[in-house]
Amino acid sequence: MKHFILVAILVAILTVAVGTGLSAIGLMPEQASLQSVFIDQLFQKHVWTISFLFALIIGFMLYSIVVFRRKEDEQGDHFEGNTPLEIVWTIIPLITVLYFAYLGSQALAEVRRADPNATNITAVGQQWSWRFEYTDYGFISDELRLPVNRQSLIMTTSTDVIHSFWVPEFRVKQDALPGDGMERELRITPTKVGRYKVRCAELCGTQHAYMLADVIVMEPEAFDQWVQEQMQGPSGTPVERGAEWYQQFGCAACHSIDGTPRVGPSWKGLFGEEVTLADGSTVIADEAYLFESIRDPQAKIVQGFETVLMPPTGQSMTDEQVQDVIEFIKSLSEQESD
Repeated sequence: MKHFILVAILVAILTVAVGTGLSAIGLMPEQASLQSVFIDQLFQKHVWTISFLFALIIGFMLYSIVVFRRKEDEQGDHFEGNTPLEIVWTIIPLITVLYFAYLGSQALAEVRRADPNATNITAVGQQWSWRFEYTDYGFISDELRLPVNRQSLIMTTSTDVIHSFWVPEFRVKQDALPGDGMERELRITPTKVGRYKVRCAELCGTQHAYMLADVIVMEPEAFDQWVQEQMQGPSGTPVERGAEWYQQFGCAACHSIDGTPRVGPSWKGLFGEEVTLADGSTVIADEAYLFESIRDPQAKIVQGFETVLMPPTGQSMTDEQVQDVIEFIKSLSEQESD
């Protein structure tokens, strides 16, 4: 009994030391959503359980090494198996696993708890950018703006391969899958005003690490004002609107405007130039060619880019938006000639 009491004290000390240490080093990023509260609570329970199991193993091992070291010419008792002990260490872990399954189901229910007044947003992933469609208001943005302390229902989808929507400070993440009817649901209630980043948590190609987008959590009044401004649409000339669509629809992820090589042809000096296609034929990059290429990217594949599968982003654009983008491309050629 003396040994068991001493080991219990040692295990308790190790548990507190390990658990406190793991909690103090900040394993999780800033907590910035209502959903993160329930996830962090569950995570902390895991940390302390793991700390106890670690202390239990190490405590018994260290105590046995020090106290029960075999002395010279000493013969220990040999025994095989201990049925009561084996029953105990089977039943207790089983109960622990079932308990954590119950806690996990509770946390999941809280994370998925629906607010009927949630703001509806569709997050569209494509290689290698995000765009956000505010379906309640009818506009698109290349940055995700959310009102603080107000739930947003984000439906994730993809135009090409599997992506994964993840903001570490919100804790929750959801895959973005290609195909009709494959939308996935994610509910977020931000609790801190600030700037964060959407990251892709699914390896999706060569530019995966740079598939980022800004997340801006705002006061409700500021968010409502921003929504009203966005509903009016981009102002200015067709060229200025085209530059806006270039960012919002993710064209910048693949097509540079300064000649820098990317996964797709650069738009600098493109308009009016002769383009060599994958089959060896040539075509002039006029308005008709650009319109077709935006609407149907695989219709005429440029030589050297045969292995690149451009997402069908243009199918989500109106004719007016496509024409604005063409005017923007034309302006890049005009700047080149100047």
